[in-house]
Amino acid sequence: MGRNTRKRRTPLATKIVAGAAALAVGGGGLVWANFYASAHEEHSGHNRTRSAAAQVATIDCPDVGQRIRDVPDRARGEVDGELATMDSQITDAYQRLATTRRAQAGDSQFVRNTILGPLKDRRKAIIDRIQLEINRAGGKADDNMDELAECQGRPADQMQNGDGQNGDGQDGDGQNQGGNDDNGNGVAGPVAEDFIDINDVQPNSRNSRNGLAANGDGGSTGTFTTDCGVNENNLFNSDNLIAAPGVDNGAHHTHDYVGNQDNDAFSSDEDLANADTSCQNQGDKSTYYWPVLRLQDGTQEFDANDQGGGAEGNIGKILKPARAEIRFVGNRQGDVVAMPKFLRVITGDAKSFTNGDANANSSWSCSGFEDRQVTDKYPLCPDGSQVLRTVNFQSCWDGQNIDSANHRDHMAFVQEDGSCANGFRAVPQLQIRLAYDIPAPTVENGQVQNPYAVDSFPEQLHKPITDHNDFINVMDEDLMNEVVDCINSGEDCQ
Repeated sequence: MGRNTRKRRTPLATKIVAGAAALAVGGGGLVWANFYASAHEEHSGHNRTRSAAAQVATIDCPDVGQRIRDVPDRARGEVDGELATMDSQITDAYQRLATTRRAQAGDSQFVRNTILGPLKDRRKAIIDRIQLEINRAGGKADDNMDELAECQGRPADQMQNGDGQNGDGQDGDGQNQGGNDDNGNGVAGPVAEDFIDINDVQPNSRNSRNGLAANGDGGSTGTFTTDCGVNENNLFNSDNLIAAPGVDNGAHHTHDYVGNQDNDAFSSDEDLANADTSCQNQGDKSTYYWPVLRLQDGTQEFDANDQGGGAEGNIGKILKPARAEIRFVGNRQGDVVAMPKFLRVITGDAKSFTNGDANANSSWSCSGFEDRQVTDKYPLCPDGSQVLRTVNFQSCWDGQNIDSANHRDHMAFVQEDGSCANGFRAVPQLQIRLAYDIPAPTVENGQVQNPYAVDSFPEQLHKPITDHNDFINVMDEDLMNEVVDCINSGEDCQ
């Protein structure tokens, strides 16, 4: 498979991470040999598995980007770059955590003194720079951001309660009381507990504050479908143009792209407007992207030795969807208005495992079982049934901005009655449904064989709740007006 390779700038922190990762690369993928070594040495059988599980931990850092609100436009590039460097620092720290298990077993303060303490100092330096950049540009930085510098370690199986706070996790001494083995995959996650038989999911039981379908029987009832293929051109990279513009490997995981064919971290709005598109309607040069799914079957992909790929724990065969259904729908309370060109929308949260589920918007199911949706598990589907990833984007726009400092505040989900609150205006709601042909993993005795998993930041352990989607509207004005007219008139168009 190919990839988009147009690169211009790599932060120093990313280069440091690359050097650290290279020490752990063997056979084309990231090998966490030392991650479990101390736990496996003196045990056998079931007790060995339990002991290894007790050693697994991840790093839980406050998400500084989500706390930032008032950033002047001329400082946003610098602030986004600083946040990307902070992500690289977490990746570096997790890498060290994963490769120093023997040292941790011999020193109860190793994690605190050698990993978490230095990480706090580095994060504090970046926070100071962010505050300075905001103030220099005429904004008013939050004076309390220093409290976000400290990270914690915690058991890998300890989920958040939705508030982003770790109440009973590891205290930083490297001695965990929870977690999971790597199932022999050479990477920390997914694990057996991340999967559920779709027959065990209760119908209509998904409880999510996000992802409501905006459309219904009333209001604007039309639909507009755009066919952009399934990435037949093999456009992959580990950038994130929205959250980390100008930063190589800003996502630390690989994305699938459909639609716009000139999408990487360095693409300007002009680049996007002048690019080719994989969409059948050539007026739609929008970019639609999501983290790839992989089958952890030992396949050496094109990125097996790369940052964002195998060097950061994203290993195995990349699975393209068999179908990618992309459509825009209306609002059940009234008409929708046109999206502004270059509107940027992120839905879901790539860091939901450590951030909590406040922004989570993952929805997993199986074909034939669409009334059974699950957020924090991967479904085990019966033979002949496809794995489904479905997402409903935010569809309330503030009427002014194409982006915001934390890339979220300019957009909102509809309320339960379908209306937009606080002066926001309804725009066409983007809905994406991805269908995959994936052999169901085998789960036996607490172990999962040949699992599939979403690419993730290394410390997020491939949890299904971290699934997310990104969208930049690059429809030409005529097409966007056609979309709005179609939806408001109750027609089904494409």
